[in-house]
Amino acid sequence: MPLESATEDLAEVSLVAPVRDCVRNLLRIRVQRDVPSVGAKPAIGARVFRGDVRMTVQAGMSDGLWRWLLQEGWREITFRPDRRRYRDVPSALVTQLIDCPADQRDRVLEMALESAVLRPVLNRRGTWANTRGR
Repeated sequence: MPLESATEDLAEVSLVAPVRDCVRNLLRIRVQRDVPSVGAKPAIGARVFRGDVRMTVQAGMSDGLWRWLLQEGWREITFRPDRRRYRDVPSALVTQLIDCPADQRDRVLEMALESAVLRPVLNRRGTWANTRGR
């Protein structure tokens, strides 16, 4: 019997959460997260974000580049699961940002932000969610 009740509880949770999220969206009662505090340079493969844009940390990111990104408002994504929707910076532009001289970082970062695209996400039912207009 305990297994059956646990299964029923899971079914209730999976039905309640999407409805609750929709109601919160409709009533606009979402809480904006504060900007996380400054942290150490993230590991290779970690994701960093600023606003609605994120990029993946690649090999070669120097401490100086990380300090500059921190000053620009970039922070590591440290919470899981992160259900927010981001526009992703292409990895080729992240590589350009890593390789460029310090005096050209502003220009390369601006290009990267302009090239960031919204990636489709897999929803709970295993199908691709509609990403247009969001």
